[in-house]
Amino acid sequence: MTIIIDVNIDNDKFTNTQQLRQVTMAYFPPRQTNTKSPKSGAAFDALKRDIMLGVLEPGTGLTELELAAHFQCSQGTVREALLQLQEEGLVLRKGRRGTQVSECTEDEAIEMFRLRQQIEGNGMVRVMRSPSRTLIKDLSELLDKMLKAAAAADELELASFDRDFHRRLFEDANLPALDPILHRCLVHNHRFKISRSPMSRDLEATALRHRSIIEAIGSGDAGRAAASMQHHIATIVDLGPEVFPETVQ
Repeated sequence: MTIIIDVNIDNDKFTNTQQLRQVTMAYFPPRQTNTKSPKSGAAFDALKRDIMLGVLEPGTGLTELELAAHFQCSQGTVREALLQLQEEGLVLRKGRRGTQVSECTEDEAIEMFRLRQQIEGNGMVRVMRSPSRTLIKDLSELLDKMLKAAAAADELELASFDRDFHRRLFEDANLPALDPILHRCLVHNHRFKISRSPMSRDLEATALRHRSIIEAIGSGDAGRAAASMQHHIATIVDLGPEVFPETVQ
């Protein structure tokens, strides 16, 4: 369907390009993109941090009205944050029964570790067929950010850059439909890992575990790269020997 708009522009009135653009924009405004509001983003980040660190324990009820008062924003803004948390599997929204922090069980963690082994292991083979020119550089920069977070003793920031590392690597596998699945697995694996970690865990060592993956990719050896990724996942927590005995050996 063609839409014709008669704008009757007087050439004497509109003497420059800027004036003409203003009239055009009045009839054809730019398309609005859906972006998360700053207040919603702040609420999401704060709630996610507390859930990941265990401050908000599984089963804790989250009330939109109370959260809106706490963050000094509207209930709609809180609802937006809760919906994003739901997408990451960190909360469960149960209609009239409200919203609760989701469980973080060993059974789920094991299945997600196994899923990561399949997704990232197969993905690494695809990556090694034609890695992008900036892959090593991008991964190295993310490793540097992990090390800085470790030096600042910020375990949650370290975990965030850790997820970025794995998702940047998987990006070159060219399987975009699997990225949200991988992201959720990474979030829950990190949540489970943090909940199982001793108070004085060596964060620098955690970051440096990614260096062998970068080196394996740099070698150009697809088998070595895939094995490096599989070993990395299998040794994330002490469940490794039970879940992946053939990989840990």
